[in-house]
Amino acid sequence: MKWLAAALAVAVILLQYRVWLSEDGVREVARLKHAVAAQQEQNAALGERNQQLAAEVRDLKTGMDALEERARSDLGMIARSETFYQVVPAQAHATAQAPTRTAAAR
Repeated sequence: MKWLAAALAVAVILLQYRVWLSEDGVREVARLKHAVAAQQEQNAALGERNQQLAAEVRDLKTGMDALEERARSDLGMIARSETFYQVVPAQAHATAQAPTRTAAAR
């Protein structure tokens, strides 16, 4: 009977070792929980981005305001009734007119 109790005790110790110290034990479960939490945060951020993109697509399909805004910002377009004024900074204008020396002129 004593040898049976000793065998059971050894079996319990081995199982506890496997649970607490092996690669598939408690450490791995904690690592996986952390990875799942990080992935859920990333999914939430991407889901919010997808909602914004879907709203933008909806606006582009239905409204002319969003389409005009895109044409102005991305393509630099203006309406027929508008006048376009371009303001050039003084420094950029002065450097554009300054003569440049090339290697052949030296």
